[in-house]
Amino acid sequence: MNQILKDKIIEVCDKKIADKGEGVGVSFYAFFKNKNDNPDLLMEAAAWWIKTHKLDHFEKAVKIKSLVEKL
Repeated sequence: MNQILKDKIIEVCDKKIADKGEGVGVSFYAFFKNKNDNPDLLMEAAAWWIKTHKLDHFEKAVKIKSLVEKL
């Protein structure tokens, strides 16, 4: 996973956890704007989420942050 995507995932997870608590869920779409301005990065996130880790559509932000920090 490229560093830009790792940093974005951690940033978004940190913000969501701070705003809504450790039980908050996220999907890989949470890391992108409504306008798909970077399809390659979106596909990288989707492949990591769906193919590599076989995650559900929504997962706990703390879980996703932990997985990314281990990369």
